[in-house]
Amino acid sequence: MAADQFTKWLAVTYLKDQDPLIIIPGVFQFRYLENRGAAFGILQNRQIVFAVGALLIFLRSSSFTGEFRRKKICFVKSMCDPSGIRRIGNLIDRLARNYVVDFCYFNLIDFPIFNVADCYVVIGCILLES
Repeated sequence: MAADQFTKWLAVTYLKDQDPLIIIPGVFQFRYLENRGAAFGILQNRQIVFAVGALLIFLRSSSFTGEFRRKKICFVKSMCDPSGIRRIGNLIDRLARNYVVDFCYFNLIDFPIFNVADCYVVIGCILLES
């Protein structure tokens, strides 16, 4: 969660009101976006719905058994779980800013702009499959 908030701070500080920072021309760039909706920008300006939903899902998913906590890989999986860190990182944004800061853009495939917290979903899904 710290990495997510730190990278969002960097994005606000160095990318807001600036031209995109091209990392690999035609492939990847950092581009500032204030997402006031859900995934891919749907349901714009419904922050209270997302904040309450994220909090309820996190509280429900955070009740792990003792055996589950003892297994290191399960702990890593739970931390990357879509209902875990990603929701907390974006919840912090919604409560503090009233929007989620997104800044990673794969323009090669025109993928929606995302952030570090969103990467936890992918990592969690890969680990859950292993």
